[in-house]
Amino acid sequence: MPEIRVLRSDDLAGLASYADYVDAVRAGYRQVGEGAPAKPRTSLTSADPPGFLTAYMAILPETGAMGTYTYAAGFGAEDAHFLLPLFDADSGEPLAILDGASMNPYKTGAAGAVGVDALARVDATDLAIIGSGSQARAQLAATATVRDLDRVRVYSPTPASRDAFAAEFDDRLPTATVSAVDTPAAAVSGAGIVITATRATEPVFDGEDLADGAHVTAMGQYSADAREVDGTTVARAKYVPDLRGRADPETGDAGDYVQAVRAGAVDEDHLHAELGEVVAGTRPGRTSSTEVTLFDSGGTGVETVAAAHMLYERAAEQDLGESVSVTPASEAF
Repeated sequence: MPEIRVLRSDDLAGLASYADYVDAVRAGYRQVGEGAPAKPRTSLTSADPPGFLTAYMAILPETGAMGTYTYAAGFGAEDAHFLLPLFDADSGEPLAILDGASMNPYKTGAAGAVGVDALARVDATDLAIIGSGSQARAQLAATATVRDLDRVRVYSPTPASRDAFAAEFDDRLPTATVSAVDTPAAAVSGAGIVITATRATEPVFDGEDLADGAHVTAMGQYSADAREVDGTTVARAKYVPDLRGRADPETGDAGDYVQAVRAGAVDEDHLHAELGEVVAGTRPGRTSSTEVTLFDSGGTGVETVAAAHMLYERAAEQDLGESVSVTPASEAF
């Protein structure tokens, strides 16, 4: 019987740096750009008790892994729980089950950094970030591995939160000056990179405030009824989602784009490419220093499987976790 490795949060802590996550996730998206299969999230909702069950998956042949990221949020516990079963992409045998919660900000931050690296100007050093929670922290930490940042401005609605964020990263990023600002416009104005990492359901800045040549990563929403950027931003930008299926006006959850299409700000042909196509070089990314680019990052199985396999290999090298036997169907049936 195959044995799988069960990896808890304590087993995964400290196994990889943000740069390691970025490298693994970039390789995952390149494989998807070259034809590896990945599907956007599927969600089932419950009204009583209120909650939702979500899953998304990817097969990464070169990495040698495939898996499904599954989580339940809400319900009676009013919390969220993340599990990640990982399989061998050649044999189909199970490899591991990971506690997916602790790795979530790291792999999501890495996806944002891959988007920045693929689409932002190489000389972009001025970054604006809107949001100050764990995902915003991960986005900035990961992005700092792909661009040499000189100046970072953070805005969030709560002054104490944005001040604490600025103080933390002013220490963590010794080459950058990190400061809190009072308005989204003050953050976005003149920035070469703009990152939104919020729970907002309406646009968090005015697209007219974007500088020519800016890159935007929007990662805080994955619902057709919610958006972080306005139709002006989408219309000004070369639009690149993580997966094309997320931007389908009828079934997609990329609210930034779906709402822009529905409002007539852009048409369905405005979608330029998936991130993997740009990373793989099968579609061009930025083609001038003045164009605006937008990476819509809603979360996929690509970064999740890529990051999970990296962590699994490192955990196996150190013999971390607990081994559990799993009965194959040929025996169970």
